[in-house]
Amino acid sequence: MYSERASRLSGAVLWSRTARAGPPGVRGAASAQRVLPDGCIDLIWNGRGLLVAGPDTRAHLVCDPPGARYIGLRFAPGTGPAVLGVPAHVLLDERVPLEAVRPSTEAASLAERIAGAADKGTVLEEAALRQFAVVADTGALAPGLPTAVVRRLAAGLGVAAVAEAVGLGERQLHRRCLDAFGYGPKTLARVLRMRRALRLARRGIPFAEVAAVAGYADQPHLAREVKALADVPLGRLLEEPADAYPPYPHI
Repeated sequence: MYSERASRLSGAVLWSRTARAGPPGVRGAASAQRVLPDGCIDLIWNGRGLLVAGPDTRAHLVCDPPGARYIGLRFAPGTGPAVLGVPAHVLLDERVPLEAVRPSTEAASLAERIAGAADKGTVLEEAALRQFAVVADTGALAPGLPTAVVRRLAAGLGVAAVAEAVGLGERQLHRRCLDAFGYGPKTLARVLRMRRALRLARRGIPFAEVAAVAGYADQPHLAREVKALADVPLGRLLEEPADAYPPYPHI
């Protein structure tokens, strides 16, 4: 079961997930949850410690025993690096302990506070808010740039048009996107388009119409892209529990 709420950290989402039971008739079987690419970084409490989940280039399957519970903070696209202090491309397709990117004493202190807290999500959120304020005060953050890039790519603008709109050259935009999202603007656009297609398909819209509305050349193009990013066809995704792939963060 998955649930989320908007965080006090701008654009972020505080979420929790409890693993479902595995296949019927197999006692204690692990359940597999499909996490789709979204251009985001998550900070996750798994009951034992803190993990950082980097941006994915394709679906990531998580197998958990029934009842396993996770609490996480999904940073808005482009803001995770500002909180963690590392560029997103360093974490591409990675799941690492927090101490791999932050000082071990800091990571251990935060884990200890979360372990002893009744409201673990709030402790996680407050720690991120403090760190974000520190980074923002240094002037290291480019205010509004990640959101501006995401909004324009999600609207279907090409890379050249996005670069011009945000006042950057295409190569400079590519470098900024690697640091902010983990991959370049073309890959980010593919991820955003796939997310939009999935939302449309879940409303019962025919796949041919989904392809047209989401910006694909045709239905076969939609099928190829979804399979490449999700590892399964769109029809198979629709058969899986919706909470296995929470919606793209609010943009």
